[in-house]
Amino acid sequence: MKGGKEKERTLRARKLVAYLKRAYPNPKSELTYTTPFQFLVAVMMSAQCTDKVVNRVTKPLFKKYKTPKYFARADLSTLTKEISSVTFFRNKAKAIIGAAKKIEKYFGGKIPKTVPGLITLPGVAYKTANVVLGELYEIWEGIPTDTHVKRFAKRFDLTENEDLTKISKDLEALIPKKDWKYMNNGLVLYGRYICKARPHECEKHPLTKLWSPAARCWPKTRV
Repeated sequence: MKGGKEKERTLRARKLVAYLKRAYPNPKSELTYTTPFQFLVAVMMSAQCTDKVVNRVTKPLFKKYKTPKYFARADLSTLTKEISSVTFFRNKAKAIIGAAKKIEKYFGGKIPKTVPGLITLPGVAYKTANVVLGELYEIWEGIPTDTHVKRFAKRFDLTENEDLTKISKDLEALIPKKDWKYMNNGLVLYGRYICKARPHECEKHPLTKLWSPAARCWPKTRV
């Protein structure tokens, strides 16, 4: 039987989701792409980097590289230079080529449609796997936690964890699976355009109105 704090968290989480469902009924990523593997690459590049920067880098990149086959054959030093505007570009270039080669060799050139399959790829963890599955296939096997989701999970006292996957599991325990799809992109859009990360007056913001203590909580949530 749920304790008092867990019951409060469940109620609070479901109020947040109810708002996100109304505000963002069809939440989609703002990363630009044409092919499924391009989206995987964009998500991998977006770690600790803004979508705006990633989209600027991928605009010319995706004209040259379209499918896993193209990336698998890429020259590492060339790709490294081509994505040098994103954070940790050296590691990301290695991971992108490694993921492309593994998909070509073990998955017939197709992106796996399961979390276990995706996380076997270099540079892909729980968050990336669930973002990709949700965006490309409408498969929601988990709630992806990025910096926005972590920030609001902490501000609204929905978790005591710092680890992204553990935060995801906490949220998944509070929210019905049918509503998992609204959390990541919904909070990303809300955090990007309504309630930004730097401390500010936000008592009148829609989510803060649901739980006023959030207006006084500004955790450091860099991931």
